[in-house]
Amino acid sequence: MAASFKWVLQLHRDVPRAARFYSQGLDFTVSVCTLRWAELEAGPLKLALMQASSDHVMEKGYSSLLSFTVADINNTVTKLMALGAELDGPIKYEIHGKVAAMRCLDGHMVGLHEPA
Repeated sequence: MAASFKWVLQLHRDVPRAARFYSQGLDFTVSVCTLRWAELEAGPLKLALMQASSDHVMEKGYSSLLSFTVADINNTVTKLMALGAELDGPIKYEIHGKVAAMRCLDGHMVGLHEPA
């Protein structure tokens, strides 16, 4: 039997703030949220957030890149920026649609794609 995918885990300094970022900015559903642990879902993706044991872990550059297809990239970028994200370069207009990279809480990256 093949292994089954459980979740993607991210380390954060402030787990409730990170859970709010994903729920308000990308419409994730929060099923559990404590000061040290959160579990969120968006379609088949399960995202776990855990409090980093020290700033040393965060300084090493351990990060993830999550990529999402969105209906309105401009609206999504605006919501994520209001929640603390920063654009990592401009929104690009490619033949296949608009794309953007955002540096989010604790250095994690989010890629956004709005199909043409």
